[in-house]
Amino acid sequence: MRFVLVLIAALSAAGIAKAADPVYSSSAGKLAVQTVATGLVHPWSLAFLPDGRMLVTERPGRIRLVSRSGQLSPPLANVPKVFAVSQGGLLDVILDRDFGRNRIIYFSYAEPFDGGGRTALARARLEDGELPRLTDVNVIYRQHGPPSRGMHFGSRIVQATDGTLFVTNGEHFIDRDMAQTLDNDLGKIVRITPDGAAPPDNPFANKPGARPEVWSYGHRNPQGLAMNPADGKLWEQEHGARGGDEINIIEKGHNYGWPRVSYGVNYDGTPVGTGKAKMDGVDDPRWHWTPSIAPSGMTFYTGDLFPAWKGSLFNGALKSELLSRLELKGDAVVKEERLLQGLHERIRDVRQGPDDALYLLTDNSSGRILRVVPAR
Repeated sequence: MRFVLVLIAALSAAGIAKAADPVYSSSAGKLAVQTVATGLVHPWSLAFLPDGRMLVTERPGRIRLVSRSGQLSPPLANVPKVFAVSQGGLLDVILDRDFGRNRIIYFSYAEPFDGGGRTALARARLEDGELPRLTDVNVIYRQHGPPSRGMHFGSRIVQATDGTLFVTNGEHFIDRDMAQTLDNDLGKIVRITPDGAAPPDNPFANKPGARPEVWSYGHRNPQGLAMNPADGKLWEQEHGARGGDEINIIEKGHNYGWPRVSYGVNYDGTPVGTGKAKMDGVDDPRWHWTPSIAPSGMTFYTGDLFPAWKGSLFNGALKSELLSRLELKGDAVVKEERLLQGLHERIRDVRQGPDDALYLLTDNSSGRILRVVPAR
């Protein structure tokens, strides 16, 4: 017995204990899923710092720095108060393209407003001392329209090469018809400058009665947004109701149909809008999930760790608790591969790390950061 205990200790010290990482099958071979960090409460978004550490948001209203070994910092000071009700709270976070010089980050959240909440975007400077904190916090965008009581904030952020910011806004569930009118930001993707202004070349900047920041409209609850590095096109992912989750390529000034058309139905089984899936003047999705998987978080894979997956679009799934890999041919989705179906955790965000591994956030009260690598 003593020999067995000594052997186990020796194997653990030698790193053999990593064999306990769960292993899953895939088209790229066996995948190992490693736990990087635990103890996060409903983590929502992940951004990598240049040195490999991570910024992670927690929906109750905290931002933490996470070391490469998984140690959590205390919550960063000076985060604004959030409307942490139902789906509301602290949401996405990204680094400015010039972060190495200016230390600026952007984060979105549900801001308390008129008895509910609205999507807001703040810019701040990350002070990375013994006690990391935010300074120069400035709210640069607030969603225009009636408040949400806790549903459909959208809230993914992408910064384009020209420095402008795209921000997704949900339609607050009960106000869904406003996704088709341009005098508000509900059910819209907006485009703003780093100071929060609407660029003059936005599609509705000179249209009377329209919000100048609106870039596209007719969205439901977009929780995935990414630039395709192959050509710079903006891809978006949004929740449907009962079915009809969508992948779209976002074009300037285009209408994406909600709530007039959908590939799904309402939760009570009744038709959405016209009851049709397509309509003239409305962009058809490049892919849809029916039944719904409840997608959240997306990233294009460009790394060398999984060479067979270069160019694939990865999407987290909340309801279906899986990682969806979409294989692309140009602008078309030609195949889906569903990964990690035995994980049994809600996947809120997916990012490619500086080591070319895939990193996932699990949306639970005891959430984790997971690292997906080839099994050895």
